[in-house]
Amino acid sequence: MDVFRARRGRLALPLSGVLCAGVLLSGCSDSGSPDASARPTTQAAARAAQKADSLQDDYVRVIRQVLPSVVQIQASSDLGSGIVYDDKGHIVTNAHVVGDEKTFKVTTANSNDELTAKLVYSYPEQDLAVIQLDRAPDGLKAAKFTDSSKVEVGQITLAMGSPLGLSSSVTQGIVSATGRTVSEGRSGGGTGATIGNMVQTSAAINPGNSGGALVNLDGEVVGIPTLAATDPGIGGGSAPGIGFAIPSSMVTTVADQVIEDGKVTDSGRAALGITGRSVLDDGYRPAGVAVVSVTEQGGAKKAGIRAGDIIVRFGDTDVTTMQSLSEALAAEKPGDEVAVTYLRDGAEKKATITLGEM
Repeated sequence: MDVFRARRGRLALPLSGVLCAGVLLSGCSDSGSPDASARPTTQAAARAAQKADSLQDDYVRVIRQVLPSVVQIQASSDLGSGIVYDDKGHIVTNAHVVGDEKTFKVTTANSNDELTAKLVYSYPEQDLAVIQLDRAPDGLKAAKFTDSSKVEVGQITLAMGSPLGLSSSVTQGIVSATGRTVSEGRSGGGTGATIGNMVQTSAAINPGNSGGALVNLDGEVVGIPTLAATDPGIGGGSAPGIGFAIPSSMVTTVADQVIEDGKVTDSGRAALGITGRSVLDDGYRPAGVAVVSVTEQGGAKKAGIRAGDIIVRFGDTDVTTMQSLSEALAAEKPGDEVAVTYLRDGAEKKATITLGEM
């Protein structure tokens, strides 16, 4: 699936649903009293109205609770969103939002004052970054992040951010799927990252939402909206209702390391221990990944794979390009053992590789 970074494009203004409950009344009896069959319908309508009011109250409560923790980030030429991570002024966002910049202007939801911030560390491999305000204002409120492994399909989600500079905007949807592996392009400043375990949502992710918050109705961040799907059938335009968020557990893993050590020391991302390139067959079709080099002490070298071998299968997945290999790797963890099929001098061989860490 093609994806684009949620920064540039046309704005889709959020629509909030209104639940209308109608009451069906049956005819009157000869005595003129209402038919008893109308009462259950009336009661059901009343209960439906109460549930609608309760859901609306939940929306309002969550927005009031979380929106003050979502900020707008302005680089020299790009605009995105971020989430306040702690009361020391650390803000987590996407790496593609900060780009190559080192300083930023930040606007909070509760003020029009522009604050200044500096880059702490950018981790393009996971499309995450941490910046820090030069001065944390009084009352700065950190968001609460949940364990994304507990996120379930069907849960209601709200996406909060600054699409096209419209700060403090909110859209709503549900969790459409979990465990998605998505590759981000490099065009237009993208990181080219392949990210696993992403949360798919139907909440509209518009340009400028990148780095913002995807939250549940408990007011907890379940992910950072990062990508929206594109549809080649409409010229590469966005496919409505298909967006992806980096899971909150990965966000906290990266952010905690950056704040503590100034960099990512334990990525949790699996690695084969090779550099490679996609190769084509005689019909000019993608046919595998040629190993350009192997890393000393890496899993591939220990398993006997060497430069010149062509990897054609990883576990149960056929490998035709570097992207397909990266996507297969994104679903694994360091220390996992994976069967790899490769070609050497035209002969098919197999090896079991213990994956290392990126």
